[in-house]
Amino acid sequence: MTQLQRIYEAIRSDPDSQVTVGADFPPLYTASETARLVLVGQAPGLKAQQSGIPWNDASGDKLRLWLGMSREKFYDSQLVSLLPMDFYYPGKGLHGDLPPRKGFAPLWHPQILAEMPDVRLFILIGSYAQRFYLGTSAKKTLTDTVRSFHEYLPEYFPLVHPSPLNFRWQVKNPWFMSDVIPELQAYVRNLLA
Repeated sequence: MTQLQRIYEAIRSDPDSQVTVGADFPPLYTASETARLVLVGQAPGLKAQQSGIPWNDASGDKLRLWLGMSREKFYDSQLVSLLPMDFYYPGKGLHGDLPPRKGFAPLWHPQILAEMPDVRLFILIGSYAQRFYLGTSAKKTLTDTVRSFHEYLPEYFPLVHPSPLNFRWQVKNPWFMSDVIPELQAYVRNLLA
């Protein structure tokens, strides 16, 4: 058993891990010792959690389009790690899904990433991932952080969440599709070539 497998089993058996009431879901993430790209999102949606496949929804379709990646390459865990801030669906809140639990990523991410020496780029999707990984270097707003993506390269690439609910943000910020996405695709293409 590898160290990554041991960590997975520790997460799965930790009674504090799972939050989805009345269900027994495995932790939903992927990690490999050879991965070069890590996508850090918020937490699985209910549809993804139930299917057992991360980003298996409309948000995932849009994210793959932004990345310029096929579904096959996106799910190639030897190249790409899908490491959300929480590995379980957090439940429904007043305005969408609840946020990821605060103590989850600080506990498990460092252990997992210590076993992934080939990582070259973290794509930080949404404000939770950006605040955790960028700390005080994150800008005051998500929009400013994403607009300033050059400041975080070559280690981090911040993105807005690809949720269909963010269509208004994209309409108000046309620079995202014209300026950010082509550079994102070039970075990903070069990294995984």
